[in-house]
Amino acid sequence: MPASLSRIDWARPWLEPYRELGAAAAAKLEKGASVAQALNALRGADSPHFVPASAQGAQAYEAFVASTGQVPTRDNLHDFFNGLVWLRFPALKRRLNALHVQQIARHGVASVRGPVRDALTLFDENGALFSAPHALAEALRLRDWPSLFVAQRTQWRKARLVLVGHALLEKLVQPRKAMTAHVWLAPPPWPADPHDELPSLNPTGRAHAPLPVLGVPNWWPANDAPAFYDDMAVFRPAESLRSTGNARPCRS
Repeated sequence: MPASLSRIDWARPWLEPYRELGAAAAAKLEKGASVAQALNALRGADSPHFVPASAQGAQAYEAFVASTGQVPTRDNLHDFFNGLVWLRFPALKRRLNALHVQQIARHGVASVRGPVRDALTLFDENGALFSAPHALAEALRLRDWPSLFVAQRTQWRKARLVLVGHALLEKLVQPRKAMTAHVWLAPPPWPADPHDELPSLNPTGRAHAPLPVLGVPNWWPANDAPAFYDDMAVFRPAESLRSTGNARPCRS
């Protein structure tokens, strides 16, 4: 069982899409199952089969997933969250995998992935999907934090934000104010049922917008105070913002 599993607080609002599956998988891990076994026990009709990482052999990770329909899985928290995203949003994960494989077919596997696979990896590891009223979406694009989080705070009731980056979910087990998602702005409307599938998007078609996730209203108690957003080290204005590729490298 991953040593840090006990630190997961399933009541955190960003874990809502994964709460039921995650708690069930964690219970199986506590009884001695491997991560792959725990995830397989919860598979749906569209879910992949999870196998020990050793099954991958020398094949590139993304190519192995595409050719076998199996996801190599280590017994750690990183792969635990990756598996939960696969279980919860399999169409989205398959779309990302297919885009990776297209690039591998064109360019092969090299030490440098190239800009398309870098964008895919960033989204897969650190991404989120955001559907919101136009004014909120524009404020995010402009990095207008006072408008996004304070002036238009009530508009967040009409928004939907879902974290799909498994490295980000892992890092948020121990939340820190500077943790940032790379957001894909999805056009509304989204499915009203939170258990419906997310849209299959191509996350390389436009720039990711950085979003400090603990700034999201009702996601962190301290942000009830407007002064929370005065921290310029986190909520930097657009002119000072630079992209920080803080996703983990992929295993291919």
